[in-house]
Amino acid sequence: MSPIRTTLRRAGLVAGLTSAAVLAAAGAAFAHVTVHPESYAKGATDGVLTFRVPNEEDTASTTKVQVFLPTDHPVLGVLVTPQNGWTAQVTTTKLKTPVKTDDGSITEAVSEITWTGGRIRHGEYQDFNVAFGQLPDDADQLAFKTLQTYSDGNVVRWIEEAEQGGEEPENPAPVLTLTAKTAADSGEAASSTSDSTSDSTSAAESSTSSSDSTARGLGIAGLVVGVLGLLAAGFALVRARAARS
Repeated sequence: MSPIRTTLRRAGLVAGLTSAAVLAAAGAAFAHVTVHPESYAKGATDGVLTFRVPNEEDTASTTKVQVFLPTDHPVLGVLVTPQNGWTAQVTTTKLKTPVKTDDGSITEAVSEITWTGGRIRHGEYQDFNVAFGQLPDDADQLAFKTLQTYSDGNVVRWIEEAEQGGEEPENPAPVLTLTAKTAADSGEAASSTSDSTSDSTSAAESSTSSSDSTARGLGIAGLVVGVLGLLAAGFALVRARAARS
């Protein structure tokens, strides 16, 4: 094989591998189970959390999803939205420390929601909507550990929590950030349930749009890498011809 062809093959291989790595990173970033919106105000009332479950297996479908709600900082007034093809089972537990509200003390809260009966196939995702009456006001974030069961029996445990300032773990749990309550949040808390649900839906759409923008950015990065590889190959070709001359 001539030196020119060897140089071109090497340059093309480098560009191809780099592009593949960029695309693989993009796929991994969106394969996790996530919660939307990503943040709510502490003590927020009458909202909706959406758990997005993608299927990352090529030969199996997701057939069961279990979401575990924290009980040390419980979410109150949980209601599950009916989902076509899926059956939801809600498990409650007695709280170690009752939560005092304007309506009295709450001694029990939902600790687990399990969806079965449906199928999420390769290249698809499913949104599971959960309404809440009130979020805790004494925590900075809530981790919703999740188990994803596939038709081949494989179970992916999305239960790892990242340390502050550390890298994202391999199987991160969906995390909801709780922000400081503002005057605007107080006004929203006094509004109707329908208004709060609408705001939650808008926040979820905004989060999805942000994710799409990130994906497009990674795709553009892959194209740029490919172009740079071709330019490198052309430069190598010119140098090789000059050397032969």
